Amino acid sequence: MKTIRFVFLSLLSFFGIIYLIYLSYIYFNQAEMVFLASKLPKDYKFEFNQNFEEYNISSYDGKKQNGLLFKTVNSKGIIFYLHGNAGSLDSWGNNAKIYTDLGYDIFFLDYRGFGKSEGEIENQGQIFRDINIVYDKITSTYKNKQKVIIGYSIGTGLAAYLASLKNPHKLILQAPFYNFLEFTEGRVPYFPDFLKKFQFETNKYIVEIKAPIYIFHGNQDKLIPHNNSERLKKIIKKTDSLFILENQSHVGINENFDFQNQLKIILKN
Repeated sequence: MKTIRFVFLSLLSFFGIIYLIYLSYIYFNQAEMVFLASKLPKDYKFEFNQNFEEYNISSYDGKKQNGLLFKTVNSKGIIFYLHGNAGSLDSWGNNAKIYTDLGYDIFFLDYRGFGKSEGEIENQGQIFRDINIVYDKITSTYKNKQKVIIGYSIGTGLAAYLASLKNPHKLILQAPFYNFLEFTEGRVPYFPDFLKKFQFETNKYIVEIKAPIYIFHGNQDKLIPHNNSERLKKIIKKTDSLFILENQSHVGINENFDFQNQLKIILKN
């Protein structure tokens, strides 16, 4: 019996140590696992076939956050765009013409550690403070014009949070998750929620938003299944809209023909 007990306790200790190593690895590396930062040299020169201005906005800790403002003639307002967890402005900026052709200026922000933005993402509170500061700076000159917030993929959690505070005229979500805590359960099993540095509880933010909400999701999305949007539809206002895009995967919603047609309707006013 002593031998069996010893073996049992030894195995328990072994697996306990393995679990602690697993927890430690996930905890200290989760920012890099969630945000796949693509860096650009500080002297990188953006090139696009339309007018734009580059901004470097100091955040709460002095770290400069890099963004691009694409401008149109006689702008109806400003679109504040929060992109996904990969890529940087050299690629995301290629989407600008879709929006400027509809009469809106559009601002793309690179999160800290992305592109030419300084610093590194460490936790949710930090990135929330960044987008608050940058949003206020960029929209300050559009006081009598439309303000639209758009988020793509992980940017939808940020966009929903920001819209719940800033009360824009419209919120557009592209391929959102219902709740990031829940979303990560299957990807990091047995990792407790209280250790997760990023919650992005979209389902809680979205019910506080007074502005019209428009959700777009591809029915072939394997990364964030479209049932996430269908669940959000159940808790948003009855006047809000969900559009399921046929044969659309997670990537490329901006280029989707049906999305662009609906976008014209949404932004015409």
